[in-house]
Amino acid sequence: MTKKLYYESAYIQEWKTRIARKLERADGNYLVLEETAFYPNGGGQPCDLGWIDNIAVLDVVNEEEQILHKVERFPEHEEVDCQLDWNRRFDHMQHHSGQHLLSATCLEVCEAETLSFHLGEDYATIDIARPDLPQAQLMMLERKVNDQIYLNRKVTNYFVSQEQAAVLPLVKQPKVTDDIRIVEIEGIEYNACGGTHVSATGEIGMIKLLKAEKQKGNTRIYFKCGYRALNEFNAGMDILGSLSVKFKAAKDEILERVAKWDQEQKQIQAELNAVKAENDAYLAEKLLAERQGSLIQHVFADKSLKDIQNLAAKLTEQTDVLVLFMSNADHKVVLAQGGENALACGAFFKQHLADYGGKGGGSDKMAQAGFGTSADAEAFYHFTAQSLEG
Repeated sequence: MTKKLYYESAYIQEWKTRIARKLERADGNYLVLEETAFYPNGGGQPCDLGWIDNIAVLDVVNEEEQILHKVERFPEHEEVDCQLDWNRRFDHMQHHSGQHLLSATCLEVCEAETLSFHLGEDYATIDIARPDLPQAQLMMLERKVNDQIYLNRKVTNYFVSQEQAAVLPLVKQPKVTDDIRIVEIEGIEYNACGGTHVSATGEIGMIKLLKAEKQKGNTRIYFKCGYRALNEFNAGMDILGSLSVKFKAAKDEILERVAKWDQEQKQIQAELNAVKAENDAYLAEKLLAERQGSLIQHVFADKSLKDIQNLAAKLTEQTDVLVLFMSNADHKVVLAQGGENALACGAFFKQHLADYGGKGGGSDKMAQAGFGTSADAEAFYHFTAQSLEG
Protein backbone atom coordinates (compact mmCIF):
# COMPACT_ATOMS: atom_id res chain seq x y z
CA MET A 1 0.00 0.00 0.00
CA THR A 2 1.28 3.44 -0.94
CA LYS A 3 2.09 5.72 1.98
CA LYS A 4 -0.03 8.85 1.48
CA LEU A 5 2.06 11.83 2.49
CA TYR A 6 -0.76 14.28 1.74
CA TYR A 7 -2.55 12.93 4.83
CA GLU A 8 0.49 13.73 6.97
CA SER A 9 0.72 17.28 5.61
CA ALA A 10 -0.86 19.10 2.68
CA TYR A 11 2.23 21.31 2.54
CA ILE A 12 4.78 18.69 1.44
CA GLN A 13 6.07 19.86 -1.94
CA GLU A 14 9.22 17.78 -2.52
CA TRP A 15 10.32 14.32 -1.37
CA LYS A 16 12.43 11.33 -2.31
CA THR A 17 11.01 7.81 -2.63
CA ARG A 18 11.35 4.55 -4.53
CA ILE A 19 9.30 3.10 -7.35
CA ALA A 20 7.26 0.11 -6.16
CA ARG A 21 5.76 -0.92 -9.53
CA LYS A 22 5.77 0.04 -13.19
CA LEU A 23 2.64 -0.56 -15.27
CA GLU A 24 2.36 -0.37 -19.04
CA ARG A 25 -1.26 0.11 -20.08
CA ALA A 26 -3.05 0.88 -23.35
CA ASP A 27 -3.56 4.50 -22.30
CA GLY A 28 -0.01 5.09 -21.05
CA ASN A 29 2.68 4.40 -18.45
CA TYR A 30 1.94 4.34 -14.71
CA LEU A 31 4.09 4.33 -11.59
CA VAL A 32 3.27 3.17 -8.08
CA LEU A 33 5.52 4.89 -5.53
CA GLU A 34 6.34 3.72 -2.01
CA GLU A 35 5.40 7.22 -0.77
CA THR A 36 3.46 9.93 -2.54
CA ALA A 37 2.18 13.43 -1.89
CA PHE A 38 0.36 13.46 -5.24
CA TYR A 39 -3.35 13.62 -4.43
CA PRO A 40 -5.53 11.48 -6.77
CA ASN A 41 -8.79 12.51 -8.43
CA GLY A 42 -11.73 12.17 -6.06
CA GLY A 43 -14.33 13.85 -3.88
CA GLY A 44 -14.88 16.69 -6.34
CA GLN A 45 -11.18 17.61 -6.20
CA PRO A 46 -8.92 17.17 -9.26
CA CYS A 47 -5.61 15.37 -8.91
CA ASP A 48 -2.24 16.97 -8.30
CA LEU A 49 0.27 17.29 -11.10
CA GLY A 50 4.02 17.76 -11.00
CA TRP A 51 7.22 15.87 -11.81
CA ILE A 52 8.95 12.60 -10.96
CA ASP A 53 12.67 12.89 -11.80
CA ASN A 54 11.74 15.87 -14.00
CA ILE A 55 9.25 13.69 -15.92
CA ALA A 56 5.77 15.24 -16.08
CA VAL A 57 2.98 13.58 -14.09
CA LEU A 58 -0.11 13.61 -16.36
CA ASP A 59 -2.74 12.06 -14.06
CA VAL A 60 -3.09 10.49 -10.61
CA VAL A 61 -5.72 7.84 -9.80
CA ASN A 62 -6.58 5.69 -6.80
CA GLU A 63 -7.05 1.98 -7.49
CA GLU A 64 -7.71 -0.21 -4.45
CA GLU A 65 -5.55 1.96 -2.17
CA GLN A 66 -2.75 2.03 -4.73
CA ILE A 67 -1.97 5.50 -6.06
CA LEU A 68 -1.12 5.30 -9.76
CA HIS A 69 0.86 8.12 -11.38
CA LYS A 70 0.54 8.44 -15.16
CA VAL A 71 3.86 9.68 -16.58
CA GLU A 72 5.19 10.67 -19.98
CA ARG A 73 7.84 7.95 -19.72
CA PHE A 74 9.42 5.74 -17.06
CA PRO A 75 12.35 7.17 -15.02
CA GLU A 76 15.77 5.57 -15.43
CA HIS A 77 16.35 5.11 -11.68
CA GLU A 78 14.39 3.28 -9.00
CA GLU A 79 14.95 6.05 -6.44
CA VAL A 80 13.29 9.23 -7.63
CA ASP A 81 12.89 12.91 -6.72
CA CYS A 82 9.28 14.08 -6.68
CA GLN A 83 7.94 17.61 -6.88
CA LEU A 84 4.38 18.92 -6.79
CA ASP A 85 3.02 21.67 -8.99
CA TRP A 86 2.53 23.75 -5.85
CA ASN A 87 0.45 26.52 -7.42
CA ARG A 88 -2.09 23.93 -8.55
CA ARG A 89 -2.08 22.15 -5.16
CA PHE A 90 -2.51 25.37 -3.16
CA ASP A 91 -5.31 26.49 -5.49
CA HIS A 92 -7.09 23.20 -4.78
CA MET A 93 -6.51 23.63 -1.02
CA GLN A 94 -7.98 27.14 -1.11
CA HIS A 95 -11.04 26.01 -3.04
CA HIS A 96 -11.71 22.81 -1.09
CA SER A 97 -11.45 24.58 2.25
CA GLY A 98 -13.45 27.46 0.78
CA GLN A 99 -16.16 25.01 -0.27
CA HIS A 100 -16.39 23.58 3.27
CA LEU A 101 -16.73 27.07 4.70
CA LEU A 102 -19.26 28.13 2.07
CA SER A 103 -21.34 24.97 2.55
CA ALA A 104 -21.36 25.44 6.33
CA THR A 105 -22.46 29.06 5.91
CA CYS A 106 -25.19 28.02 3.43
CA LEU A 107 -26.50 25.57 6.00
CA GLU A 108 -26.56 28.26 8.69
CA VAL A 109 -27.81 31.23 6.66
CA CYS A 110 -29.99 29.57 4.01
CA GLU A 111 -30.85 26.32 5.80
CA ALA A 112 -29.71 24.58 2.61
CA GLU A 113 -27.63 21.39 2.52
CA THR A 114 -24.85 21.03 -0.06
CA LEU A 115 -25.62 18.22 -2.50
CA SER A 116 -22.47 18.25 -4.65
CA PHE A 117 -19.17 20.03 -5.20
CA HIS A 118 -17.17 20.45 -8.41
CA LEU A 119 -13.79 22.11 -8.81
CA GLY A 120 -13.08 23.00 -12.42
CA GLU A 121 -10.15 24.75 -14.06
CA ASP A 122 -11.99 28.08 -14.26
CA TYR A 123 -14.42 28.12 -11.33
CA ALA A 124 -15.89 25.95 -8.58
CA THR A 125 -19.54 25.16 -7.92
CA ILE A 126 -21.75 23.73 -5.20
CA ASP A 127 -25.34 22.62 -5.64
CA ILE A 128 -27.52 23.37 -2.62
CA ALA A 129 -30.96 22.02 -1.72
CA ARG A 130 -32.86 25.21 -2.37
CA PRO A 131 -35.02 26.14 -5.39
CA ASP A 132 -33.62 29.67 -5.72
CA LEU A 133 -31.29 32.20 -4.14
CA PRO A 134 -32.10 35.90 -4.74
CA GLN A 135 -29.19 38.26 -5.49
CA ALA A 136 -29.56 40.08 -2.16
CA GLN A 137 -29.26 36.81 -0.24
CA LEU A 138 -26.30 35.73 -2.38
CA MET A 139 -24.49 38.95 -1.41
CA MET A 140 -25.32 38.44 2.27
CA LEU A 141 -23.98 34.88 2.02
CA GLU A 142 -20.77 36.15 0.44
CA ARG A 143 -20.26 38.68 3.22
CA LYS A 144 -20.79 36.13 5.99
CA VAL A 145 -18.50 33.50 4.53
CA ASN A 146 -15.73 36.10 4.09
CA ASP A 147 -16.25 37.18 7.70
CA GLN A 148 -15.26 33.64 8.72
CA ILE A 149 -12.15 33.81 6.51
CA TYR A 150 -10.98 36.99 8.22
CA LEU A 151 -11.43 35.39 11.64
CA ASN A 152 -8.65 33.01 10.51
CA ARG A 153 -10.23 29.95 12.11
CA LYS A 154 -7.96 26.95 12.53
CA VAL A 155 -8.45 24.02 10.11
CA THR A 156 -7.31 20.61 11.32
CA ASN A 157 -7.64 17.05 10.08
CA TYR A 158 -7.33 13.73 11.89
CA PHE A 159 -8.50 10.13 11.74
CA VAL A 160 -11.14 8.66 14.06
CA SER A 161 -12.86 5.32 14.54
CA GLN A 162 -16.51 4.69 13.71
CA GLU A 163 -17.37 4.96 17.41
CA GLN A 164 -15.56 8.30 17.74
CA ALA A 165 -17.21 9.64 14.58
CA ALA A 166 -20.63 8.74 15.94
CA VAL A 167 -20.37 11.34 18.73
CA LEU A 168 -19.17 14.16 16.44
CA PRO A 169 -21.71 16.61 14.95
CA LEU A 170 -20.83 15.61 11.39
CA VAL A 171 -22.47 17.36 8.44
CA LYS A 172 -23.00 13.97 6.77
CA GLN A 173 -22.40 10.43 7.90
CA PRO A 174 -19.28 8.97 6.22
CA LYS A 175 -19.48 6.08 3.77
CA VAL A 176 -16.35 4.40 5.19
CA THR A 177 -16.33 2.65 8.57
CA ASP A 178 -12.59 2.50 9.33
CA ASP A 179 -9.99 5.27 9.58
CA ILE A 180 -12.51 8.06 9.07
CA ARG A 181 -10.72 11.31 8.23
CA ILE A 182 -12.27 14.40 9.81
CA VAL A 183 -11.65 17.96 8.59
CA GLU A 184 -12.56 20.38 11.37
CA ILE A 185 -12.97 24.13 10.94
CA GLU A 186 -12.72 25.56 14.43
CA GLY A 187 -16.12 26.63 15.69
CA ILE A 188 -17.77 25.98 12.31
CA GLU A 189 -18.10 22.31 11.35
CA TYR A 190 -16.83 18.73 11.42
CA ASN A 191 -16.78 17.04 8.03
CA ALA A 192 -15.66 13.60 6.90
CA CYS A 193 -13.37 14.39 3.96
CA GLY A 194 -10.25 13.01 2.30
CA GLY A 195 -9.20 16.17 0.45
CA THR A 196 -6.31 18.57 0.94
CA HIS A 197 -6.97 21.74 2.97
CA VAL A 198 -5.31 24.89 4.25
CA SER A 199 -4.32 25.10 7.92
CA ALA A 200 -6.42 28.21 8.67
CA THR A 201 -9.29 29.96 6.91
CA GLY A 202 -7.19 33.09 6.36
CA GLU A 203 -5.20 31.17 3.73
CA ILE A 204 -8.34 30.92 1.58
CA GLY A 205 -7.76 34.62 0.93
CA MET A 206 -11.30 35.46 -0.08
CA ILE A 207 -14.38 33.89 -1.64
CA LYS A 208 -16.14 35.62 -4.50
CA LEU A 209 -19.61 34.30 -5.35
CA LEU A 210 -20.03 34.81 -9.10
CA LYS A 211 -23.68 33.85 -9.62
CA ALA A 212 -26.46 31.48 -8.60
CA GLU A 213 -28.69 29.65 -11.08
CA LYS A 214 -31.44 27.04 -10.93
CA GLN A 215 -30.31 23.47 -11.50
CA LYS A 216 -32.88 20.62 -11.56
CA GLY A 217 -34.96 22.05 -8.73
CA ASN A 218 -31.92 23.11 -6.71
CA THR A 219 -29.50 26.06 -6.87
CA ARG A 220 -25.97 26.01 -8.24
CA ILE A 221 -23.56 28.60 -6.81
CA TYR A 222 -20.47 29.51 -8.85
CA PHE A 223 -17.49 30.81 -6.88
CA LYS A 224 -13.76 31.47 -6.87
CA CYS A 225 -11.32 31.56 -3.98
CA GLY A 226 -7.90 33.03 -3.29
CA TYR A 227 -5.74 33.84 -6.29
CA ARG A 228 -8.51 32.92 -8.73
CA ALA A 229 -10.77 35.49 -7.05
CA LEU A 230 -7.96 38.06 -7.25
CA ASN A 231 -7.45 37.31 -10.95
CA GLU A 232 -11.20 37.68 -11.50
CA PHE A 233 -11.10 41.11 -9.85
CA ASN A 234 -8.08 42.19 -11.90
CA ALA A 235 -9.72 41.05 -15.15
CA GLY A 236 -12.83 43.03 -14.24
CA MET A 237 -10.73 46.11 -13.51
CA ASP A 238 -8.98 45.77 -16.89
CA ILE A 239 -12.36 45.70 -18.65
CA LEU A 240 -13.60 48.63 -16.58
CA GLY A 241 -10.46 50.60 -17.42
CA SER A 242 -10.86 49.92 -21.15
CA LEU A 243 -14.50 51.03 -21.05
CA SER A 244 -13.49 54.15 -19.16
CA VAL A 245 -11.05 55.06 -21.92
CA LYS A 246 -13.49 54.17 -24.72
CA PHE A 247 -16.34 56.24 -23.32
CA LYS A 248 -14.08 59.00 -21.97
CA ALA A 249 -15.76 58.70 -18.59
CA ALA A 250 -14.71 58.06 -15.00
CA LYS A 251 -15.34 54.53 -13.80
CA ASP A 252 -18.31 55.52 -11.67
CA GLU A 253 -19.86 57.27 -14.71
CA ILE A 254 -19.60 54.34 -17.13
CA LEU A 255 -23.09 52.89 -16.57
CA GLU A 256 -24.67 56.28 -17.22
CA ARG A 257 -22.52 56.75 -20.33
CA VAL A 258 -23.37 53.26 -21.64
CA ALA A 259 -27.10 53.92 -21.13
CA LYS A 260 -26.76 57.16 -23.14
CA TRP A 261 -24.77 55.36 -25.85
CA ASP A 262 -27.43 52.62 -26.02
CA GLN A 263 -30.14 55.24 -26.51
CA GLU A 264 -28.09 56.88 -29.26
CA GLN A 265 -27.63 53.53 -31.01
CA LYS A 266 -31.37 52.84 -30.90
CA GLN A 267 -32.02 56.24 -32.49
CA ILE A 268 -29.42 55.60 -35.19
CA GLN A 269 -30.89 52.16 -35.87
CA ALA A 270 -34.40 53.60 -36.15
CA GLU A 271 -33.16 56.18 -38.67
CA LEU A 272 -31.25 53.48 -40.59
CA ASN A 273 -34.36 51.26 -40.73
CA ALA A 274 -36.37 54.17 -42.12
CA VAL A 275 -33.75 54.78 -44.83
CA LYS A 276 -33.65 51.05 -45.64
CA ALA A 277 -37.44 50.91 -45.92
CA GLU A 278 -37.43 53.91 -48.29
CA ASN A 279 -34.61 52.41 -50.33
CA ASP A 280 -36.38 49.03 -50.50
CA ALA A 281 -39.58 50.69 -51.74
CA TYR A 282 -37.63 52.42 -54.50
CA LEU A 283 -35.71 49.26 -55.38
CA ALA A 284 -38.91 47.18 -55.43
CA GLU A 285 -40.48 49.57 -57.93
CA LYS A 286 -37.35 49.46 -60.09
CA LEU A 287 -37.18 45.66 -60.09
CA LEU A 288 -40.89 45.34 -60.88
CA ALA A 289 -40.49 47.73 -63.80
CA GLU A 290 -37.49 45.81 -65.19
CA ARG A 291 -38.89 42.29 -64.81
CA GLN A 292 -39.46 40.02 -67.74
CA GLY A 293 -42.34 37.61 -67.16
CA SER A 294 -43.15 36.52 -63.62
CA LEU A 295 -39.53 36.13 -62.41
CA ILE A 296 -37.61 38.92 -60.69
CA GLN A 297 -33.94 38.04 -60.19
CA HIS A 298 -30.99 40.04 -58.93
CA VAL A 299 -27.51 39.57 -57.42
CA PHE A 300 -26.57 41.97 -54.61
CA ALA A 301 -22.97 42.74 -53.74
CA ASP A 302 -23.31 43.60 -50.07
CA LYS A 303 -26.84 43.05 -48.77
CA SER A 304 -27.30 40.70 -45.83
CA LEU A 305 -29.62 37.68 -45.83
CA LYS A 306 -32.14 39.57 -43.69
CA ASP A 307 -32.11 42.51 -46.11
CA ILE A 308 -32.79 40.38 -49.21
CA GLN A 309 -35.47 38.42 -47.33
CA ASN A 310 -37.24 41.70 -46.41
CA LEU A 311 -37.05 42.96 -49.99
CA ALA A 312 -38.33 39.64 -51.36
CA ALA A 313 -41.24 39.74 -48.90
CA LYS A 314 -42.10 43.32 -49.96
CA LEU A 315 -42.20 42.30 -53.65
CA THR A 316 -44.27 39.14 -53.17
CA GLU A 317 -46.75 41.03 -50.99
CA GLN A 318 -47.37 43.49 -53.84
CA THR A 319 -47.91 41.14 -56.77
CA ASP A 320 -47.97 37.55 -58.01
CA VAL A 321 -44.27 37.13 -58.84
CA LEU A 322 -41.36 34.80 -58.28
CA VAL A 323 -38.35 36.44 -56.63
CA LEU A 324 -34.83 35.02 -56.79
CA PHE A 325 -32.07 36.92 -55.00
CA MET A 326 -28.42 36.19 -54.28
CA SER A 327 -26.06 37.95 -51.86
CA ASN A 328 -22.37 37.86 -52.68
CA ALA A 329 -21.63 39.19 -49.19
CA ASP A 330 -22.41 35.92 -47.43
CA HIS A 331 -23.07 33.40 -50.25
CA LYS A 332 -26.82 33.26 -49.63
CA VAL A 333 -29.72 32.61 -52.04
CA VAL A 334 -33.39 33.45 -51.38
CA LEU A 335 -36.43 32.26 -53.36
CA ALA A 336 -39.90 33.66 -52.67
CA GLN A 337 -43.28 33.54 -54.40
CA GLY A 338 -46.44 35.55 -54.12
CA GLY A 339 -50.05 34.90 -54.99
CA GLU A 340 -51.16 31.41 -55.99
CA ASN A 341 -48.00 30.27 -57.71
CA ALA A 342 -47.75 26.48 -57.84
CA LEU A 343 -44.07 26.47 -56.85
CA ALA A 344 -43.25 25.38 -53.27
CA CYS A 345 -39.99 27.19 -52.45
CA GLY A 346 -38.94 25.01 -49.53
CA ALA A 347 -39.56 21.77 -51.40
CA PHE A 348 -37.60 23.04 -54.43
CA PHE A 349 -34.59 23.85 -52.24
CA LYS A 350 -34.78 20.52 -50.43
CA GLN A 351 -34.77 18.67 -53.75
CA HIS A 352 -31.76 20.44 -55.30
CA LEU A 353 -29.57 22.01 -52.58
CA ALA A 354 -27.41 18.94 -51.92
CA ASP A 355 -26.20 18.93 -55.54
CA TYR A 356 -24.57 22.32 -54.96
CA GLY A 357 -23.30 21.82 -51.38
CA GLY A 358 -25.91 24.16 -49.94
CA LYS A 359 -27.77 24.03 -46.63
CA GLY A 360 -31.11 25.62 -45.89
CA GLY A 361 -34.85 25.28 -46.32
CA GLY A 362 -38.06 27.16 -45.79
CA SER A 363 -41.80 27.25 -46.39
CA ASP A 364 -43.87 27.16 -49.55
CA LYS A 365 -43.74 30.97 -49.71
CA MET A 366 -40.03 31.58 -49.01
CA ALA A 367 -36.81 29.58 -48.71
CA GLN A 368 -33.19 30.50 -48.09
CA ALA A 369 -29.87 28.66 -48.38
CA GLY A 370 -26.21 29.23 -47.59
CA PHE A 371 -23.17 27.94 -49.49
CA GLY A 372 -19.52 27.41 -48.65
CA THR A 373 -18.25 29.41 -51.61
CA SER A 374 -19.46 32.16 -53.90
CA ALA A 375 -19.07 29.80 -56.87
CA ASP A 376 -21.48 27.25 -55.34
CA ALA A 377 -24.02 29.96 -54.54
CA GLU A 378 -23.77 31.40 -58.05
CA ALA A 379 -24.15 27.96 -59.66
CA PHE A 380 -27.30 27.23 -57.66
CA TYR A 381 -28.65 30.71 -58.41
CA HIS A 382 -28.26 30.22 -62.17
CA PHE A 383 -29.70 26.69 -62.02
CA THR A 384 -32.76 27.99 -60.15
CA ALA A 385 -33.23 30.87 -62.59
CA GLN A 386 -33.09 28.51 -65.59
CA SER A 387 -35.49 26.07 -63.91
CA LEU A 388 -38.05 28.82 -63.18
CA GLU A 389 -37.73 30.45 -66.62
CA GLY A 390 -38.18 27.09 -68.31
